[in-house]
Amino acid sequence: MAINYAPINKDGMSKQIADAIRTAIISGQLVVDERLPSENELAKRYGVSRPTVREALKRLAAQNLIRSRRGSGGGIFINRLSWSEAHDSLFTTATLLLGMNEIPFETVAEARYTLEMACLPLACKRGDDVQISTMYSEIERQKDSSLSDEEFCASDVRFHRALVECACNPVLSFQMVGVVEAVQPLMNMVTYKLRERTCISELHTELADAIAARNLAQARITLKLLAEYTNELTTLIRKENKHHKTQ
Repeated sequence: MAINYAPINKDGMSKQIADAIRTAIISGQLVVDERLPSENELAKRYGVSRPTVREALKRLAAQNLIRSRRGSGGGIFINRLSWSEAHDSLFTTATLLLGMNEIPFETVAEARYTLEMACLPLACKRGDDVQISTMYSEIERQKDSSLSDEEFCASDVRFHRALVECACNPVLSFQMVGVVEAVQPLMNMVTYKLRERTCISELHTELADAIAARNLAQARITLKLLAEYTNELTTLIRKENKHHKTQ
């Protein structure tokens, strides 16, 4: 076990302790399932109170870096972060960043399509029946004229998420969480008033057909058309907003 027990400043003591333990975990000095010292021992080593240590441990638990176990052999242990936990954390962070920092819509769309385009070679090579079937199921759902705007947006997200999953690369899928699942809803809600659902579902069909046929060239062409259509909507929205401001 190698935690930095260097003296800490009085300001933000719990954060400093949490940062020291977090650094040890990330660097591999503390390994999965390793048991941490007790609250009393940590308090003595850092020269702080138990409540301060407890607050530091709460910070680490909130990041899913540690877990508690009660009973015989209990204590606080280094956690193995699951893909689902990491997914939720990244999704929340990406959504907050986009919402709080007023990222231009054009920048959001550019990022989404650039990274999704990078997924296509693997998707066309590795896409399995389950994910491709999911894409087609969402396309059929999108053709339902009774769908609300929110339901259509949710289906759109699931379609693009399935496309990414076709790459069969968990690391790439994780990196795309903030782009597809956090960015796509924003794109949908901005453009839903002007977009033609039929156009979207037809492009989605062509894209799914190309991936199912392992036709990378056609998949790239179709995704590019989808990006261009989004850019057209962006231009219309900009003009519409400018018109409203001048009135």
